[in-house]
Amino acid sequence: MVKRIGIIGVGEIGRAIVDGLCDGVEELPEIFLSPRGARTTAELSQRYPNVRVCADNQDVVDRSEVVIIAVRPQHRSEALAGLQVDSAHVVVNVMAGVGTGELRQTLGTDAPLVRAIPLPAVRKRRSVTVTYPSHPVVDALFDHLGGALPVADEAAFNVFSALTATLTTHYWYLATLTAWASRQGIPSEDADRYIRSLFQGVGRTLGDETRSLHQLAADHETPNGINERIRTTWFDAANSDALGKALDALLSDLK
Repeated sequence: MVKRIGIIGVGEIGRAIVDGLCDGVEELPEIFLSPRGARTTAELSQRYPNVRVCADNQDVVDRSEVVIIAVRPQHRSEALAGLQVDSAHVVVNVMAGVGTGELRQTLGTDAPLVRAIPLPAVRKRRSVTVTYPSHPVVDALFDHLGGALPVADEAAFNVFSALTATLTTHYWYLATLTAWASRQGIPSEDADRYIRSLFQGVGRTLGDETRSLHQLAADHETPNGINERIRTTWFDAANSDALGKALDALLSDLK
């Protein structure tokens, strides 16, 4: 396990990584945080004795073996300007849409650069994180947070990145179901509670990797039943094609 980890950009993902590395863990790494986002960094440093807020981003780099860059892509020029990263470091890039070549040019370093797609569930050490290229130190880090999934090339990485972009669509789908129930006269808090319970059960079912996703769907349907009716009338060929085209367009931009 890496002993000294720096995180530049402590938003939702940065915070989730800190929680996953520290909460309930016996062997704690030293973690160094960039000072931006004072409320979050102060809270984390107070909660975990192994977490320290640094004077600036260069201080984060200088104290760390592995540096995780988690700033918002639109803020990367400001956050990384003038940063000196030598070849002794390993840099983990979790910025969506920022390729390895672009980041290497920005940093002007020959240090190993690894892209990764950690999700908020790394907080509970339950999320598989896609990485490219495979690197033993980085893969071991994310194995500790739920599992690493190294991929063959950046093209494959972009496909997984596009899939990740469907996450909030799922939440919006659930919110739409809740809003529909409310329009039928169901109290919104009851609809919200039921929808959460319904799809938390789906999440647990997904843990059964002995059945394909198509098989799971079939196992939850009765021929000519209500589940089949909604699937075939709402999620029809046109709907499926529209989703595929949206993903195609996003993948093209990511390339």
